[in-house]
Amino acid sequence: MNKVAVVVAVVLAASPAFAISRLSPLKMTCEQARAAVHNQGAVIFRWTSPRGLPLYDRFVRDSRFCDANQYAEWKRIPTRDEPSCPVLFCENLNRLDGDFIIPDNSL
Repeated sequence: MNKVAVVVAVVLAASPAFAISRLSPLKMTCEQARAAVHNQGAVIFRWTSPRGLPLYDRFVRDSRFCDANQYAEWKRIPTRDEPSCPVLFCENLNRLDGDFIIPDNSL
């Protein structure tokens, strides 16, 4: 019983480390959005498309914040001051179409 209590305590203590910020890029400038990703390592941006659909994705500082079968690739999102702000998100390696060089992008 004591071992179970210790395991539960460790898991609960570590759970804040898995927290990830959820932000709206439309309330930020491009520079603020890029700084949030850089400072936190990974964030979730959520916004509404021009057609009214909710869009969201996880954006990262570099490939170290992606899974082992992914790499950081550029994607453009809307922000308060720019309709096309470049940030990085995790892309699957199979999208490289046979390239042997994995991009080493960093924000």
